[in-house]
Amino acid sequence: MREEIDLIAVDDGVEVYLEDTGPPDAPAIVVLHGGPGGSSYTLREGLEEYLEGFRVIYLDQRGGGRSPALPEEPGLFTIDALVSDLFHLRDHLGLNSWTLLGHGFGGLLALDYARRSPDTTEQLVLINPWTNFPWLARQLYRASLALRGMDENADLEIPEDGTRLLQEAFATVEPKAAFDRLLFPSPHSRMEYEWIAEGSTVVGADTPGRMFVLNGLWRLDYTPFVLEVQAATAVLLGALDASSYPEAQTIADLVGGQLELIEGAGHYAWIDQPQAFEEALQNALQNLQ
Repeated sequence: MREEIDLIAVDDGVEVYLEDTGPPDAPAIVVLHGGPGGSSYTLREGLEEYLEGFRVIYLDQRGGGRSPALPEEPGLFTIDALVSDLFHLRDHLGLNSWTLLGHGFGGLLALDYARRSPDTTEQLVLINPWTNFPWLARQLYRASLALRGMDENADLEIPEDGTRLLQEAFATVEPKAAFDRLLFPSPHSRMEYEWIAEGSTVVGADTPGRMFVLNGLWRLDYTPFVLEVQAATAVLLGALDASSYPEAQTIADLVGGQLELIEGAGHYAWIDQPQAFEEALQNALQNLQ
């Protein structure tokens, strides 16, 4: 299989790591991993077999994964900056248009790119997308209650400020433990994901995540902007992913898009329910074949 690996300059002093795979003349899909930060490694491991026949571009977003580290400057880590990188990347690859496949935080980037450039967006495929961060912060807060042996479903007066909620949630609970409670439907699911992630040997800096916190990411509810998205959109949603379900159903409703609900699956649906995930993804991509 064709594979080209490179570092691409997308801005002054900013390069991103890229894996360009598959037939060069096939429909192009750019895969946007979650985060902020992180790496495309686990997505390629999980999705590659389902995307055979397409030209698939796996990107490590700026400052994360295998992309070169950047200074701790909040201005380098904004939604605008990451979406601008996608414009530079598409120009570099000489693509008139492409499909954007976003997972978690990557779904937000896919939506914002499509909102800004409908003419170069073939389609959106959003897998358990994160777009309402105050809602996600409330989910993490409730997860922290459960981890402390409290009733997470209690009728509590919860602050609206997502940043404040996270500060309270993580004051006595490790962030990973709270996220794990939302993302994984079983210990087996979590361990399989961690086994794959550990195999990458990719240890990126946590600068992107910390800078996005400073930039107020956890106060961002992108929902009103979704109304401006014109691209055909498919939302693949694990019914057991408490970090995006049921909130992300709103995206499909607002754009009149396709909703594929995958029962028994968490944030990494291809691990939990591979056959159901494959069927859902094929349904989402059938118009690109």
